[in-house]
Amino acid sequence: MSKIRKSRHWAFVMYPESMPENWQEIIQESGLAVAISPLHDKDVNPDGEEKKEHYHVIASYDGPTTYNNALEFTKKLNATIPIDLQSVRGMYRYHLHLDNPEKYQYDDRDRQFFNGFDISSVNELTKTEVNKCKKEILIFIEDNDIIEYSDLLNTLIKNDLANLLDVATSHTILFNTFITSRRNKQLPIIDIMLTSIIKSYI
Repeated sequence: MSKIRKSRHWAFVMYPESMPENWQEIIQESGLAVAISPLHDKDVNPDGEEKKEHYHVIASYDGPTTYNNALEFTKKLNATIPIDLQSVRGMYRYHLHLDNPEKYQYDDRDRQFFNGFDISSVNELTKTEVNKCKKEILIFIEDNDIIEYSDLLNTLIKNDLANLLDVATSHTILFNTFITSRRNKQLPIIDIMLTSIIKSYI
């Protein structure tokens, strides 16, 4: 990795056995926004051997900074070398193994935050992710023959599809229009005509 490459967000690993006693003070005094994973004490290697207990850390700077600057910070914590993050959200989710169901699922309540780490910005979906969710929802509507918007929301809630639910409730007009169109296509033409006539007299 180029030592002159700059990034706002850096990741590294801390091992409890190597961390200085005043590690929290070091982080607080740095002023950096930091998110620390729950203690990973149940990770195993592919061969089944237990990994050493460790924490995954995200450190966010106010602006892009160099590898060497990030390295100075990790050295103070006796941590591993820093890695510039292409996706803060991806690493944030990895703190709990959310996208790795084969691995132990850690508890979100055991995270630690310092200096105002912005959780909301990390959890926001990218434009690409939103578009992907839109496509998944449209296919979901077709596959499940959903003809009411309320049924869509209830189904997403019951199946704990949080990201899809967030997109569905943020794009009500799109999905409600699509569902209404599907429902109207299922009605015989005479029913549509009668409905139109009745509405004209109301």
